[in-house]
Amino acid sequence: MVSYTFRNSLGKNTAATLDTLKGLGIRDMEFSSLFGKTAADLRKLLDERGIKCSSFGVGYADALNKTQEVGQNAKALGASFVRVAWVPHTGPFTLEMAEKTVADFNKIGKRLKEEFGLTFCYHNHGYEFEKHEDGTLMDYIIQKTDPKYVSFELDMLWAFFPGQDPAALIEKYPDRFKLVHMKDLKKGVQGNMSGGTPVENDVALGTGQLDIPTILRAAKKSSIEHFYIEDESPSYAKQVPQTIAYLKSLTY
Repeated sequence: MVSYTFRNSLGKNTAATLDTLKGLGIRDMEFSSLFGKTAADLRKLLDERGIKCSSFGVGYADALNKTQEVGQNAKALGASFVRVAWVPHTGPFTLEMAEKTVADFNKIGKRLKEEFGLTFCYHNHGYEFEKHEDGTLMDYIIQKTDPKYVSFELDMLWAFFPGQDPAALIEKYPDRFKLVHMKDLKKGVQGNMSGGTPVENDVALGTGQLDIPTILRAAKKSSIEHFYIEDESPSYAKQVPQTIAYLKSLTY
């Protein structure tokens, strides 16, 4: 589970929300906020409920400029991964932006690996799939980053939204993706390269446009280690149990 799904309630009452998540059977989480607590205090709340934080999400600037603090917090949380989900940019994503991204990611990943034993991951957000040569700028980022230091988190919605096939992307790079966000897109919604869509367009898995079983079959054959449910919609309290029931019903 991605903490962002329960961001509002985690911010108001972290302990009670973690009790709810435990009741849903959630045992593995990715946090992108400490919700006003220290990493050690949040870790204590998680440990008390048998929930693990396996990935810690931070902003691009913090990953680059506060790498030491980020690494320390990730280790205190018990995470193995540090993730960035957005490259700050204005207008269409360009080759020049991708080149800077590659250089920064290699630098961040090297420090996190060598100083903390952590794996750095980048989470795609849609805008990186601008055409480049015979592929996309996402291909460029994957191919130019050092696999010793940089891995990836596939957000299946943000691969599908700009017109990509999430399963094919996993199959193309079976050793580079370590984490996945499981999300579905409301039927009838047209995608684009913006990296944004109204949160109401997040729907329960299996009720939208994505071919979830095919994506998960590809993921199971890859190097992906953690599967996180993410639902940004205001209907998450209703949709998350639907998603969990759907995932339990799958045979593949």
